Amino acid sequence: MATERFRIVRTGVEGIEAVFADSRHTFARHTHETYGIGLIERGAQKSTSGRGLVEAAAGNTITVNPGEVHDGAPLGDAPRAWRMLYLEPALVRAAAEDIFEGRPREEFYAPVLDDGRIAGLVSRLLALLLDAGADALGREEQLLLLLAAVLREEAPRQDGPAAIGRARDRLDADPALAVTLEDLAGDCGLGRFRLVRDFARLTGLTPHAYLLQRRTELARRLIAAGTPLAEAAIEAGFADQSHMTRNFTRRYGYTPGAFLAARA
Repeated sequence: MATERFRIVRTGVEGIEAVFADSRHTFARHTHETYGIGLIERGAQKSTSGRGLVEAAAGNTITVNPGEVHDGAPLGDAPRAWRMLYLEPALVRAAAEDIFEGRPREEFYAPVLDDGRIAGLVSRLLALLLDAGADALGREEQLLLLLAAVLREEAPRQDGPAAIGRARDRLDADPALAVTLEDLAGDCGLGRFRLVRDFARLTGLTPHAYLLQRRTELARRLIAAGTPLAEAAIEAGFADQSHMTRNFTRRYGYTPGAFLAARA
């Protein structure tokens, strides 16, 4: 295996770049014009920054703010592997304004986070950004949830169920229709992040997870009515048949093909 491996990957969202690295390289002190959020996948590293000397091990989330001077070196002789997302400041600024409802909050608060929930958010966002079949709602939702965590979200305000009910009604009315968080937030009179947070609190699912559930239920009805699998996937709002199959199997425990065969 090569000891130095860097790969720059285009994502499905403008303003976000992904970098995969596996290296022993020692970085000199430098800065980025962008925000950085990533995961150490293997090995460990040490770095100095404006927030002091820190060490990060496998499973840790690492962050850097624009203009923050930092370096990086492996701990020991072995290389370390990591995945990073680099986000344009304008994108983070807009999200922070939504998350904190206009109050300034634009600095990632810790260079290293030993938090499994945040690591999971990073992994899920990376997967969605690199999945050509992922829809905008899921990507935007995961980005807001991750940024809220690394910007240190404040205690949620409690809202009544009426506003969330309007968003749920829209998703129920036509699950196959493409929808954005901005669309749903407009229906509710809430910010995008408050919609995601309060929807999950009141229903147990985020808007995107709820929409995927409704689409899977619609696909099952279409298949039961005799619609071919590929057509059912498109009519239910999935990107393609494989996207439908993944969600169908996750929900029911068997594939659409097995469901169809059982009805024959």
